[in-house]
Amino acid sequence: MSNDLRTQFINHMTLHRFSRHTKKNYLLAVKGLAKFYNQPPDSLSNEQIQKYFLYLIEEKKLAWGSLNNIFCGLSCFYKNVLKWDETQFTIPPRPRIKKLPSILSEEEVKRLFEVTTNLKHRVLLKTTYSAGLRLSEVISLRPEHIESDPSRMMIRVEQGKGKKDRYTVLSQALLPELRAYWCKYKPGEWLFPGYNRKKHMGPTSASQAFHKAKKKPALPEAGEFIA
Repeated sequence: MSNDLRTQFINHMTLHRFSRHTKKNYLLAVKGLAKFYNQPPDSLSNEQIQKYFLYLIEEKKLAWGSLNNIFCGLSCFYKNVLKWDETQFTIPPRPRIKKLPSILSEEEVKRLFEVTTNLKHRVLLKTTYSAGLRLSEVISLRPEHIESDPSRMMIRVEQGKGKKDRYTVLSQALLPELRAYWCKYKPGEWLFPGYNRKKHMGPTSASQAFHKAKKKPALPEAGEFIA
């Protein structure tokens, strides 16, 4: 890249408040392309640039993040410095990676309950784990969804995953805490109401109850509260 083009590119990035790190990476992207063809970047075509990306993917085996960084740098240079009306080179979309949620061990779950001194939050967490509920399901529970008759011992989940109703087990160990919670808070319409008792607890508040407990010293590193 000529000194003039380099100066123009740096000035453009400076005017648009690019970070120092981004400037360095974008300049390296253009330099790498020019070095690959041993030609100045303003003499190259869309087709040549696309072949360069093919080389980076197939031969260099670059991770998508590194590839995207180079793509952004070259796009910025050709559109804003060389004033190309259209850049036709592309890269594949980011691969979708599915990660399994971390699962708490039995000991971690016990410690989670032990460090949660707020009764409402502890019952919320116990209900979530003992009944296998998602965050959106537990905060949407109403008192009538708890069927504590000895012949039933079920929790009704309305409009859960897939917008389907279902039943899940009401734990014998959970029932006494639910009763103690009911006597203390008298929740009303929602089992776990928010500050506005006409609405249920929000997902952010429920998630914070989990993360607050997880950060307490007695609990080792744990997984995520699944929404």
